[in-house]
Amino acid sequence: MPAATCRLIQLPDEAATARLAAAISDVLQPGDTVLLSGEIGAGKSAFARALIRSRMGPNEDVPSPTFTLVQTYETPDAEIWHCDLYRLTDPQEVLELGLEDAFAAAICLIEWPDRLGDLAPQNALSMAFEAGVPAHSVTVTMPGNWAMRLDRLHG
Repeated sequence: MPAATCRLIQLPDEAATARLAAAISDVLQPGDTVLLSGEIGAGKSAFARALIRSRMGPNEDVPSPTFTLVQTYETPDAEIWHCDLYRLTDPQEVLELGLEDAFAAAICLIEWPDRLGDLAPQNALSMAFEAGVPAHSVTVTMPGNWAMRLDRLHG
């Protein structure tokens, strides 16, 4: 497998986050996982909401999965799992959520992916969000063929 490619992208406002989410949404397919890391307030949830709305429509209600752990969305071409693993204390709890099956069959957006431990898919797209002044940013790590799939992203 080729080495991962990294790209730093500035996100000066929520509109920039939504544009990035829409661009990535366009190439996602069943079996893809996006790992969203970063401190609270860095933009993980805003990105996930924008990505889901880009696939489902701008008026889609996208509640935070902080307390439910998982929210699922049916689209014509794929089920989307939006997961917030912040409250998990052991990677084995991931198995109880059914994430292993979702990794194979759905589009998975995972907040707090460090909670996955060794269960994180090796070919996942990783996005490390960072809050900043005046702009937030995200470092996108693209293993395998992700760089080719996302070649229109510019940082």
